[in-house]
Amino acid sequence: MIAALAKRVFGSANDRYVRSLSKYVDAVNAFETTIEALSDDELRGQTEIFRKRLADGAKLDDLLPEAFATVREAAKRTLGQRHYDVQLIGGIALHRGEIAEMKTGEGKTLVATLAVYLNALTGKGVHVVTVNDYLARRDADWMGQIYRFLGMSVGVIVPNLTDDERRAAYAADITYGTNNEFGFDYLRDNMKFTREQMVQRPFNFAIVDEVDSILIDEARTPLIISGPTDDKSELYVSVDKIVKTFTEQDYEKDEKQRSVVLTEDGTENAERMLEEAGLIEGRNLYDIVNTQTVHHLNQALKANVMFKKDIDYIVKDGKVVIIDEFTGRMMDGRRWSDGLHQAVEAKEGVFIEPENQTLASITFQNYFRMYPKLSGMTGTAMTEAPEFFDIYKMNVVAIPTNVPVKRVDEDDEFYKNITDKFSAIAKELKEKQEKGQPALVGTVSIEKSEMLSEYLDKEGIKHSVLNARFHEQEAHIVAQAGRIGAVTIATNMAGRGTDIQLGGNLEFRMLDEFPDLVAGTPEYEAQAEKIRAEIVQEKQRVLEAGGLYVLGTERHESRRIDNQLRGRSGRQGDPGLSKFYLSLDDDLLRIFGPQTMFARLMNKNLEDGEAIISPWISKAIETAQKKVEARNYDIRKQVVEFDDVMNDQRKVIYEQRADIMDSESVSDVIVEMRAETAASIIATHCPPGTYPEQWDVPGLKESIDVVFGLQPPVDDWLEEEAVEQDMLIERLQNLAEEHMAEKLKDVEQERWAEAEKQILIQTLDHHWKDHLATLDALRQVIHLRSYAQKKPIDEYKQEAFLLFERLLVSIREEVTKMLMRANIQLESAPPPPLPDFITQHIDPFSGDDDTADVDAATGAILSNLPPLSIPQPDLPAMEGGTDTATAPVSRNAPCPCGSGKKYKHCHGQLG
Repeated sequence: MIAALAKRVFGSANDRYVRSLSKYVDAVNAFETTIEALSDDELRGQTEIFRKRLADGAKLDDLLPEAFATVREAAKRTLGQRHYDVQLIGGIALHRGEIAEMKTGEGKTLVATLAVYLNALTGKGVHVVTVNDYLARRDADWMGQIYRFLGMSVGVIVPNLTDDERRAAYAADITYGTNNEFGFDYLRDNMKFTREQMVQRPFNFAIVDEVDSILIDEARTPLIISGPTDDKSELYVSVDKIVKTFTEQDYEKDEKQRSVVLTEDGTENAERMLEEAGLIEGRNLYDIVNTQTVHHLNQALKANVMFKKDIDYIVKDGKVVIIDEFTGRMMDGRRWSDGLHQAVEAKEGVFIEPENQTLASITFQNYFRMYPKLSGMTGTAMTEAPEFFDIYKMNVVAIPTNVPVKRVDEDDEFYKNITDKFSAIAKELKEKQEKGQPALVGTVSIEKSEMLSEYLDKEGIKHSVLNARFHEQEAHIVAQAGRIGAVTIATNMAGRGTDIQLGGNLEFRMLDEFPDLVAGTPEYEAQAEKIRAEIVQEKQRVLEAGGLYVLGTERHESRRIDNQLRGRSGRQGDPGLSKFYLSLDDDLLRIFGPQTMFARLMNKNLEDGEAIISPWISKAIETAQKKVEARNYDIRKQVVEFDDVMNDQRKVIYEQRADIMDSESVSDVIVEMRAETAASIIATHCPPGTYPEQWDVPGLKESIDVVFGLQPPVDDWLEEEAVEQDMLIERLQNLAEEHMAEKLKDVEQERWAEAEKQILIQTLDHHWKDHLATLDALRQVIHLRSYAQKKPIDEYKQEAFLLFERLLVSIREEVTKMLMRANIQLESAPPPPLPDFITQHIDPFSGDDDTADVDAATGAILSNLPPLSIPQPDLPAMEGGTDTATAPVSRNAPCPCGSGKKYKHCHGQLG
């Protein structure tokens, strides 16, 4: 109570911080008159003046007021928009590496230009990260008018660009692109073979739009570049048939943890049926030889019990398509990992695509933490403020709105069951429609949206349904959701990417009503003028009816998603209304709510169809949401902790690759590797502190032959007096060097130096790929150490370190063996083709593949490789003679065969 009183008197910490920024706003405003008086050329010349001041030792903070005033004036002259004072505050927060929380419709896109321009003055580049390609292109073109007017270059990263185009875009002062494109370019760069082929330059500053979506929601899944492995479809089908015979007595499920495990009886049934099917060896399911079968059994069980059709995924065109739980959109091309997607495909009886092996991966957390300065903006971030600070060290600043919010947020209504709730919702929507007030209805799944649609049909309510089944029509449906009496049901994705304009949207009405008219023609303008007048009149009627009504049919696990839905109403000072309808059948209450309290309250005190409205119960729901948010945060934090271990190793490997690429010659490294390999072989078979009689002489001879391709007189050496390990090491090293010198006496030194570099890089890549698979398998089972009272993360660190040491030894031995035993060819040989790359992380907002699955430039990666025969898997040849090995085709590009389909859906299909 005392804290609440103090907050009212002194304001919150956020209020005090925002007030402290007012002095900078005053400083910017003080420059406005001076900047306004400049001509266009003089305004453009400000950029060079600022850069010179930076070169003379000035700091960016010193330039902030004048630079912000310059951007504001440039925006007025190019876009006809002037930054509000609250937008200046948002720009200051972004410049300081903080997250600016700004309500929907407050102009976040324009706010970013302030911090982007200021930081781009250093010439080190600024990345603006958006959630989909459409926004990247739109913002680069739209806001690019300001930057180009001020003499700065703007690039945009979208799929299907060549490496040269990407390199040019990254070299620009300001680069727009999606989180997926930036991340995959980083991974692909670290799979290249020369520094010149890399497209990115060192990271400097990034602003992340929709920061909560990218750094929290999408950060649950890492970016992965992978290649196909062996086909195990028969095993998935066989195991799925067995799992489908299980009853509820055979397993226990935990909906909170989304896990399912076999009971003792279930294990016995599984063992019996798997043995009869010949899928396990012996009768014990958990013998070491049956590990793979157990894994597939667990995944099949999870697919059949925990994953629901039309909630977690849908089947479209014979494929299982994931539905994003936060946005409700289809994520075409996105696949669950670790065999789970294959298990769901077996469950649904569709074609089972082969699993993929990871070639490179990184989490968004670790990717974005590589930027020296990182900031973000969104409409909803305060609820996740602790996570943003813990993971990214970014504070969240709530920026006040330019016009006070008039939306009324009513208390939740509670019903006994879902039938009563949906009946009440239908009656409420009918009243609103008769009144002319548009309504946006948020649901949590396709199943619930279609169920509600049936209730509305019974009441005769005209409405539109927007969910993952019909996402192609999303923009058209959402654009008209603000018209008189419109009722729009949306699956947790209300209005993303398209404004809900009260009275309707001119552009989309023209597209829908006059699709044949061309913009700019007299006929088009005549019709547009009529519709524009209708929209003005209609908007006034909607405002009189109370503005947009947002109705939530269920509370989401995250308060942030609820706030996003609410935020669609009451924009830019418009009136609005929001309310949530809940029941005991809702997943949040059923799984996480205080069941006893609610059950007693509802069942004893409520009649059928009766509702209860209480701020106290709304508060209890919010408490349940906080618990779920904390649990989900703990899960994400654990993912980061484990990935940090791999990230440390990833940095070492990538730094080594870069050092190798930058070196003119790695001969010294290769010589050292040979010496260490010789010492290791001697130490293994002739351990220090032992007598010669105890040494493994046959094993020593065999190892020297296998690794070095030599047959030295080891027996003669051992017959000498005072034989020691150091003497053996020195002689073996000398023999190896003499052998290499003899092989290279007729080989051009420059070509051999390049060959050594390429072999070293390719060997490193091959072993790193296997190391990633090993670490992934280790992470799956390390939690079992907790049964021995050991902390899994500590055990994982120790095991991963030992595996990394073994990785380095393996690379050393492999390089030595390859170079010592290589048959050096003097004649030229064509470079081997690269394997097909699959990039796995689909943008959940557009549902489209935002990444080129094949790096269009990788076909030339090995073009400078010297004439050494190093095996690489071949790409399949196209029908009709087109060879993808010599003419790489992006998986999203039209298929060269002329079918009109994308390459990945035609000749580029995997498996």
